[in-house]
Amino acid sequence: MATEQSPLLVPEASSSEYSVVTRIAEHEAIYRRFSPSQKRVILLLVSLAGLIPLFVSGTFIPSIPQIALDLHSTGKIISLAVSLSVATNSVGCLIWASYSGYYGRRPIYLLSLACQCFGSLGVSLARSVPELFLARFFQAFGSSSGLSVGLGVIGDIYKLEERGTASGLFFGAVLLGPALAPLAGGIASHYFSWRIMQGCLFIYAILMFITTLFFLPETSHPGTRGVEKVTEAGDKSRFVVINPFKCLALLRSPNVSLVALAGGFILMTDFVLLIPIAYTLGAKYHITNEAIIGACFMPVGVGNILGASLAGRISDKVVIKWEKIRGEWVPEDRLRGTTIIGALIFVPFSLLGFGIVTTYVDGPIGITLDLICLFLHGIGIDLVLSPSAAYNTDIPHSQSAEAAATNMALRGVIVSITSSLILPCIETFGVFYTNAGAAVISWVGCILLWSVIKYGDRMRAWKDIGYSTALTN
Repeated sequence: MATEQSPLLVPEASSSEYSVVTRIAEHEAIYRRFSPSQKRVILLLVSLAGLIPLFVSGTFIPSIPQIALDLHSTGKIISLAVSLSVATNSVGCLIWASYSGYYGRRPIYLLSLACQCFGSLGVSLARSVPELFLARFFQAFGSSSGLSVGLGVIGDIYKLEERGTASGLFFGAVLLGPALAPLAGGIASHYFSWRIMQGCLFIYAILMFITTLFFLPETSHPGTRGVEKVTEAGDKSRFVVINPFKCLALLRSPNVSLVALAGGFILMTDFVLLIPIAYTLGAKYHITNEAIIGACFMPVGVGNILGASLAGRISDKVVIKWEKIRGEWVPEDRLRGTTIIGALIFVPFSLLGFGIVTTYVDGPIGITLDLICLFLHGIGIDLVLSPSAAYNTDIPHSQSAEAAATNMALRGVIVSITSSLILPCIETFGVFYTNAGAAVISWVGCILLWSVIKYGDRMRAWKDIGYSTALTN
């Protein structure tokens, strides 16, 4: 009996439905390549590697006065090594991320750790300022893979709904660096020598190289590495020159560029507090012991760990909640949870509080209030940066490491430029006015984040850089 329905429509619908189901199953299978216990081991390894760049910077800052004395220089000159390492990190993360997309995550980790070993040994043996700066360049370059490639690995092994929590755990572990590194560097400087700490970084990098060699598998999705495609085509394996600055094309997306700018403005405030701490908090309360100066960094690190863990879990819950409400996934939902409260309240007001207390409050009460401000600032920084990092992994998921590197590169440029101006500004305008200026900049970052949350869908429509969908994420 004839009907008005074409018999071809039913098979087509079934075929379409089957195709979607198959794609979902294949998508799920990618994230089941590693068991939960294997994922935890991988997350631990990349977190330990991610500690290195923060230890490289964190152990150096409390030692600046001693290094300046040892190398017959000044604090202003030696503090430029911090700007140099930040700038090197900015370029280095682009290079390592680009090559990790071609050769895979594991070989890039091994090569960068070898470079970091060489740099740390050079810093520990430096006998002049030029030698120090050259060795710091190699040290920073080698360690710069830790964060961008680490976030790429997290994007490789964790699903969208799990990625915020994993990123939070990653940053929570990585940010043990700000909590422990300054204390370790201060103790080494005061009781032994600043060179001892650099030698420890050399040993740590060697141990990480050996651990990575034996225990870290390749996590890139099968068939996505450039080297695999070359091998399948039958071409001879050879070294390929990749333009690392090609990653920066991702900044054509206002979503990527505005979040990166906001992150740079927020992260810059961390350096405003920490780089001159020996000359602000230390000078105000007559603290000359490098170990005690290093211990003053701990509240920031503890706040970082707490903020990252909270922000990661909250961002996952917000993503799941809004996806149920709308019936579809919107990437900007990840930024709704904690970024605004961090950029609007925690970061600027802790800066202002530190400036007021350091300028006007004496004695133990002043020290206590300053440490509370540092703790709150540590929380605020990661209420912003942890969800932002996961967001940058979400939107161009096929280029997760490159997106993370682009974000960090732009942030690094901002920080490297401003960090060299911090001590001169404090000497010229004082702690309060310098911190107040930094607070205003953090509010600008808050406005940028709000605009992405509010108009993110329209911004993505302006320039398509290969945004991910729910099925490709």
